[in-house]
This record gives sequence, C-alpha cells and structure tokens, in this order.
Amino acid sequence: MYEQAKKEYAAYGIDTEAAIKKLKAIPVSIHCWQGDDVAGLDGGGELSGGIQTTGNYPGRARNFEELKADITKAFSMMPGKKRLNLHASYAVGAAADRDKYEPQHFASWVKFAKELGLDGIDFNPTMFSHKNVKDGLTLSSPDENIRKFWVEHCKACLKIAEYFATEMNSHCLVNIWIPEFGKPCLVNIWIPDGYKDVPADRLTPRLRLKKSLDEILACGYARSKVIVAVESKVFGIGVESYTVGSNEFYQNYAAKNNICCLLDNGHYHPMEYVSDKIPALLAFYDKVALHVTRGVRWDSDHVVLFEDELKEIAKEIVRNDATDKVLIGLDYFDASINRLSAWVTGQRAMQKALLYALLTNHAELKKLQDKAEYTTLMVKQEEYKTMPFGAVWKEYLKREGLSEDYLTDIKEYEKEVLSKR
Repeated sequence: MYEQAKKEYAAYGIDTEAAIKKLKAIPVSIHCWQGDDVAGLDGGGELSGGIQTTGNYPGRARNFEELKADITKAFSMMPGKKRLNLHASYAVGAAADRDKYEPQHFASWVKFAKELGLDGIDFNPTMFSHKNVKDGLTLSSPDENIRKFWVEHCKACLKIAEYFATEMNSHCLVNIWIPEFGKPCLVNIWIPDGYKDVPADRLTPRLRLKKSLDEILACGYARSKVIVAVESKVFGIGVESYTVGSNEFYQNYAAKNNICCLLDNGHYHPMEYVSDKIPALLAFYDKVALHVTRGVRWDSDHVVLFEDELKEIAKEIVRNDATDKVLIGLDYFDASINRLSAWVTGQRAMQKALLYALLTNHAELKKLQDKAEYTTLMVKQEEYKTMPFGAVWKEYLKREGLSEDYLTDIKEYEKEVLSKR
C-alpha cells in the first residue's frame, strides 16, 4: 500500500520519504494535566479561574507516581518527537508556597523527562486554584500584596525554566533551537483575571497587569534558555463581560517587549480561526506559540481530533516553513473518557494534521493563487482530500514501532492499572 501511495504522491511532486523525515523532527509538547483533571500536586485548592472538568471516568492519577506511570504509558503509544508541558502546580514535595518555588521542586520531573528521552520541558505559572486569587484577580489585582505574590511566582517560574533548559541540554544530543544553549523552555503566562458583569474601569486593571509583567520580565532571565509567552482569552466562566488579558493587550505588549504570543484556538470567538492568526503573527514575530485544543461552542477543551481547523493550522505551519518558528503544544482535558485515550488521540491527531500538510504541494497551490487560477486551485485542493494519506500514516507508525490500534493496549492498561485506583 505504501509503495503505491508513494508513486501517487510523486505524481503531484511530493516526496513521501521527505515528509516522514520532516514529521519526525517536529516536536509537540504534551500537557501533563490531562492525567489528573488539572488537580495538580501542590494542594493549591479546588479548580478556579473559570477552569472546569466534566466527567468522572475511573482511573484519575492521584499522585506523582501514578501520573508518571500514565504519562509513560501514553507516550509509548505516541509517534514522533515529544516534549512535556508542566504547570507549576505540579511541584513535587514542595513545602513552600508558589512564590517560593525552586528548581529542586521539579528535579523529579527532569529526571523523568530524561528517562523518557524527551525533547524538552515547557512550563506554566499556575495562577488559579489558590487562596491568593482574590476576587478573581491576580497580576491585575488592586491589592498590592496579591500582585506581589503572583509577580514573585512568575519570577520563580522563569528561574525554574532556566533549570529545565540547562538540564535537558545535558541529556539531548541534537538541539533544533539554539545548539549552544540547549533546549529553550517555553514559559506561558495566562491569568484568569476579569469581571463577570460590566466593569466601571477597563483601563486601570490593564495598567496594573502591564506593571506586573514589566516587573516579571525585569528579573533578568536568560532569553537564550527561556521563551516567554503571554496567552489571551476572549472570556471565561465568571469573566463573561471583561478579560484583562485580552488579545489586543497581549499582542501589543508582546511586540513592544520582544516576547511571544501564545494562541489557544479555544480562546476566541467561534468565527475566529487561529489558522488565520498564525501567518498574521509570523509577519512580525520570530516565534509563535500554540495551545491546540478543540472548543465546542466555547473554550470547552475537548480532545483534539483530525478535523478541518486542525488541518488548516498545520498547513499554515508547514506551507510557511515555520516548523521551527511555531511552538506546538496541546491543551485539553476530558474527564468523561479514558484519559490515556484522550492524550494519545489528540497527539496522533496533531501528527496526522502535520503529515497531511507535509503531503501537499504548497508551492504549486501558491502559484495558482498568484495567477488567479482559482478554479484549478479549488479542484487541486479537493484532489488532495482523496489521496492515499492513510497508507503513508500507517508507514510512519510502522517506522515508529507503533500500530494504528492503540485502543486495545489502553483497555488492557485500564483493566490492569486504572480500574484498581
């Protein structure tokens, strides 16, 4: 099947071997929080900040060892290059509060990542599920003590990120980012700040947020090791009327301060598409970060599937030669289904979308667009949809030592491990 598919794609000017080789080199950052429904390990408190999980499927990881075991099993069924994405609330054995976190509280994660041979670790300050989220506000709070606590938390996270980058370099032989400095750690700042009803003042909270971010960035972190991103959101539960960290605020702040924007495709109005935003940002930014999710009518964080918008996101990354510029991370959590199946299905969907994009002759399609040959362009784009993509995907899995069937393995793990928790 693969040899026939290889010939068919060759007729369109596409080298399937080159596509598979390229796919193997594109890292995807896998979020740890699918395994325990964003509960975390630091005992910070119940979920807040408009974040919620629905469902109570048996087998949720309850501690570090269980979460490690589940990640190990899930990663063993995922093809391609993988990174691990952590929230600060996953500190292991930390007696200190979040503003006093240190690298030692994450040493166990580094050891684990090295054992799995991962490409690196990414990091997120956790500014929710904590007593110091006062009146729904953190970095924009009018309470100076609250702001200071979260500023110090973010500064601590930057130091921890430097530690991740340094440690993972000592393990990795090849560095696709900056060889002399190791694997940079993406630190993504998202805050839940906003108001449920119509605010009396929209500017002042944003000025306070700007001041807080300025203080965080002034801590002197190593830009060669840490990529800072800011993540916007249009609204959330309890902040329906006003979000302090809006898209306009963060895009301007990031551009002015030479940091990165992170686009979560669940954080916009339903008629806005992240696939369209990626090339817009690539015109101005060296790096663009993604949280790939699937929103159903709102930011519901459903499991990522191989569907149209995901394909379009991957096309923009590939056709613009931006596989080293767009930092791909997954961000969803579903407690109504087997959590390992959620992890694996979403990661494989992302890989499928990238392969689908790599198996397209974008140069030819761009020429048709520039020549205004729109009829031919439409027909050619439709032809790609019935090409033997599945045969190339199966070949890729075979070379990764995997099969299409991962459900059988997951069901066995559920029977032997998850059902006994």
